[in-house]
Amino acid sequence: MAEVPGTVVDRPRDPGLRGHRSAPPTRITPRRAVRRRGRGTALLFLAPAALFYGLFVLLPWLHSAWISLYEWDGIGVATWVGFANYVTVFTEPALVGAFVHAIGFIGFYTVIPVFLGTVLAAILAASRRRGAGLLRTVLFLPQVLPLVAVGVIWRYLYSQDGLVNHLLAAVGLESLTRPWLGDFDTAYGAVGLVGTWVATGLCTILMLAGIQKIDPALYEAARLDGANRRQEFRHITVPGLRREVVVATTVTMVAALASFDVVYATTGGGPGTSTMVPGMMIYQLVFTANRVGVACALATVLSAFTVLLVALINRLGRER
Repeated sequence: MAEVPGTVVDRPRDPGLRGHRSAPPTRITPRRAVRRRGRGTALLFLAPAALFYGLFVLLPWLHSAWISLYEWDGIGVATWVGFANYVTVFTEPALVGAFVHAIGFIGFYTVIPVFLGTVLAAILAASRRRGAGLLRTVLFLPQVLPLVAVGVIWRYLYSQDGLVNHLLAAVGLESLTRPWLGDFDTAYGAVGLVGTWVATGLCTILMLAGIQKIDPALYEAARLDGANRRQEFRHITVPGLRREVVVATTVTMVAALASFDVVYATTGGGPGTSTMVPGMMIYQLVFTANRVGVACALATVLSAFTVLLVALINRLGRER
């Protein structure tokens, strides 16, 4: 009789072997073979992407980490200095200030957009009025635009004769008008708000997709118990968006730490170094100051710091 995989087959007893125990039934388990075959297929499909990632991401990163151990101007002979460039990264005020500015941008790129995106997504999910789809498109539009174009647009809006100052003058707040990107007191916040405008649409769409996966029965049960909209948002919506919050936080935080396009197109790191970030500092160290070793050390520290933060966020957001 043919054996069916995954079934228990009883072997016939030999009548001449009385007194001996019969052999235990044999269980045919092809699952391990199927799993191994599936893993091999998955690795085969992942191999091209892994190859490109290794060639164009990992190898350049390792090469940059190697250059960070040298003092090099990008043209002449490199001199071995060990970890001296890393000491410079953590002691030179301009480099430390760039790191501080990048960490501060997390508030503009991550904290505010995730909060606003969650609230806007809850409002859009509860709204059944016309125009909700158009509002989603408008909110997501900054993600479609190139960040350099976004920076150029906002540089014009923030200029002395730009739209922001015209609106302030129109409502009687002409005393508050100023060149926002040229003022030491307002340049950092003005650039940060551009990041908020860019990231809020992405966070809203992510949260809206997460809300649609929450079981509607939970909201119905809460209404039967007398819960209001605020209580539903606090006890059902927010806990149900844990994974979406982790994804949005990770993506926007990486964008904050790696910010370059908006800063380059709006202020170039100025006035002075009030909006300088690591990406802009690396650019200037390589192409202006000819300090390639220090720039590579700064890039290595920035990438390691980003990986640690991403790992921490995913660990904290993991469901228990």
